[in-house]
Amino acid sequence: MQIDIINFDGKAVGKADLVDTIFGLEPRADILHRVVTWQRNKARAGTHKVKTVSDITGSSKKMVKQKKTGRARQGERFNVHMRGGAVVHGPHPRDHATELPKKIRALGLKMALSSKVKDGTLLVIDSEKVAAAKTATMVKHLGKLKLTNALFVGADAIDANFKKSTANIPYIDVLPTMGLNVLDILKHNNLVLTKDAIAAIEKRLG
Repeated sequence: MQIDIINFDGKAVGKADLVDTIFGLEPRADILHRVVTWQRNKARAGTHKVKTVSDITGSSKKMVKQKKTGRARQGERFNVHMRGGAVVHGPHPRDHATELPKKIRALGLKMALSSKVKDGTLLVIDSEKVAAAKTATMVKHLGKLKLTNALFVGADAIDANFKKSTANIPYIDVLPTMGLNVLDILKHNNLVLTKDAIAAIEKRLG
């Protein structure tokens, strides 16, 4: 299939060919859900931890004698039922990552790209390069393209001026092709690819 290539003024400057095996698939919610779940699990730090009895510094001496106090029997000061004591069955450092085959991950990325094409929210620009790093100028460009929530994807390296120009604009994110992922595609209203990014994506996904 073909799609118009536009510039920052919104004018068509050419045509780009999109491979049907990457941009023309029928999206499946179950595949996308599996990939997003895998991404979010992998991003979890897993560093949460509570102290058990052995982690708390202090004496393990019996608090009061066993009998003739008129109170309940008590052991050491740091038992789990005492105020300021240890926590029982609390969280400990662990890896939350789950397994997902590479073929499913690649399929999910293709379906995420295809979903943007199907919704009509995929744009292709000739280049992301700008003459100077000016946020105000970039806001005007985005206004002409009617973009308020978008993910821009460049080829191997993003133009430094473009990156600086968009850094302080809310809901506008920039990624190289290598960093393209399902979660970032789905959470933005629009996906904007450069002409070079299309070629890099096709090379990455074969």
